Amino acid sequence: MARHIYRCPLRWSDMDAFGHVNNVVFLRYLEEARIDFMFRLAPGDGSPSFSGGSVVARHEIDYVRPLVHRHEPVVIESWVTRITAASLTIAYEVKEPDDGGTVYVRASTVVVPFNLAEQRPRRISAEEKSFLQRYLDDGTGDRAAAGNAAEDSPEDALVA
Repeated sequence: MARHIYRCPLRWSDMDAFGHVNNVVFLRYLEEARIDFMFRLAPGDGSPSFSGGSVVARHEIDYVRPLVHRHEPVVIESWVTRITAASLTIAYEVKEPDDGGTVYVRASTVVVPFNLAEQRPRRISAEEKSFLQRYLDDGTGDRAAAGNAAEDSPEDALVA
């Protein structure tokens, strides 16, 4: 399983009155990593993957320790933990760039592909699923390799 690595710079304005990166700013960091993963890395060579749009259905964040401003970027590792017919879940760790680096945040985001022209959710294409499976770690070992990672979810009901 591969992980997408995004080096995220910290901005002075990211800090709050307590001298650490504000909790809401971490959502922006995750967005930057997710956009880099889905809209820069995935399409490559003119592929239409994810170009039709997507929406966030859910965020979950665990703040592990405070992060203070510095000039060196943090690393955001991203990978896929779930693929269904019409949604995917991306997991993240915001951490120091060195091996075994200090983790500041663990998070996940449920993303629903979206047809912007029709203003409604859509199914994940075969090409998108193929790309996502390279980053899949669903915690079940061989289940993903057997092709059983896609299950129905509440998000899928929107597209049925």
